[in-house]
Amino acid sequence: MASKQEHVAGAEDQKAAPSSIKIGLPAFLTALTILLVLIVVSGVLTRIIPAGTYERVVVEGRLMVVQDSYQATPDVHYPLWRWFTAPVEVLWGSNWMMVWVILLFIIFIGGSFTILERGRVMEALLALLVHRFEKRKYLLLAVVIFIMMFAASVIGLYESLVPLVIFMVPLSLALGWDSLTGLGMTLLAFSFGFAAAVTNPFTVAVAQKLADLPLYSGSWLRIIFFLVVYLLALAFVMGHARKVEKDPSRSLTFALDNEIRHRYSPERVLEQLHLSDSPGMKRAMGWFAGVMGTAAAFLLLSALVPAIPSDYAFPVVALLFFVGGIGAGLLLKMPGRKITVTFLKGVGSMAPGIVLILMAMSVPHIMTRGGVMDTILHAAAGAIQGTSGFQAALMVYALTLFLNFFISSASAKAFLVMPILVPLADLVGLTRQTVVLAFDLGDGFSNIIYPTNALLLVGLGFTVVTYPKWIRWTWKVQGVIVLLSVALLAVAVKIGFGPF
Repeated sequence: MASKQEHVAGAEDQKAAPSSIKIGLPAFLTALTILLVLIVVSGVLTRIIPAGTYERVVVEGRLMVVQDSYQATPDVHYPLWRWFTAPVEVLWGSNWMMVWVILLFIIFIGGSFTILERGRVMEALLALLVHRFEKRKYLLLAVVIFIMMFAASVIGLYESLVPLVIFMVPLSLALGWDSLTGLGMTLLAFSFGFAAAVTNPFTVAVAQKLADLPLYSGSWLRIIFFLVVYLLALAFVMGHARKVEKDPSRSLTFALDNEIRHRYSPERVLEQLHLSDSPGMKRAMGWFAGVMGTAAAFLLLSALVPAIPSDYAFPVVALLFFVGGIGAGLLLKMPGRKITVTFLKGVGSMAPGIVLILMAMSVPHIMTRGGVMDTILHAAAGAIQGTSGFQAALMVYALTLFLNFFISSASAKAFLVMPILVPLADLVGLTRQTVVLAFDLGDGFSNIIYPTNALLLVGLGFTVVTYPKWIRWTWKVQGVIVLLSVALLAVAVKIGFGPF
């Protein structure tokens, strides 16, 4: 049995190793540059596109657009200097609550995972998984991708799964793969699952409710599509993993991974297997696993039980991460002062991520303050009105893809566009169910393409993978997804996907 002194000494030894709970400098600088360019582009668009607005009403606590209420307005003079103060203004802007919730989530994640890292809980978990699945690692890969996709597709998890990047990338390296494989098992998987939604409450449920469709109707076609996308994701990630295992130099991140690969070599990881023998470690791992299980159960209930507002899901999960990290530290007999200092160090390590989130949020803030978002929506609605069913479905898909660049929240987009698109669909002979399907497809897959998705940048920032390398790795599978989406919409139009 390990003594308290032995454990503290082991934890202190960890100070010598650089923390993995941080935003890497290359990824941060790349994302910062891209977001600065996008901020300037958004500001320029406010000078080019005429201003206009739709009327909005509050329905059941949600702000909804009133169809046919668009009016041109005098051009809004949005001064140039405010383009660069927008990252601060979003803290009290129209979406201030969402901004603060995401920031608190990132803060709790950084602090809690740093406690787990300094307490060597992550080492112990990593060693246990490598020991158990070293001979069945491709089965583990297939199961992890399915779980990630299923959780996103059925429960609507996305943001709360991003922290798993911190653990899965080291696991991928310890199993003989690379950082991209770890991202494929996390960022790629749950983004694809979120888009191939079966009962996702943030896309399917909200959009169907606004379209007056029976809740979760049409699931049979979405289940088929989910399985097709799962097989595609699995083939893509598994094929890459096998290629890297055979010849590591073929990885886009080979040189960068070499800088950290020795830290997560199978031999070095398995040397830490003894850590899990400590009673304190067992209690800490059990506690954290229990808290995370509680978080998963709450997310599932919030998706299935209408009485639990889905808006509470994200804050509750953030709080549970905090409780899980602090509780694990206490069970490891870490002094209160050490827990506090370690937590604050973790928060400090996430500061670059906070900057990226505020900058990403400032892009839609500038477009909205400049009065051009409603003008874009009005122009798109006018173009849809004179089309055929399939053309209309493609335009709804394209419009959602475009809007997702500026508005990452799926439910916010639904309340913006569905009241306008549903009546237009009726006019052109497109079923409302197909409109919902086109909206879901356009919203989800682009989450791992657009640099305005702050959590994508944060997830990449946990690794050595920069945004350009991520795009270079995923663009082909994203192209296949576009073709599959168009084919699915063609099928939906052909069969009159309904009930109406």
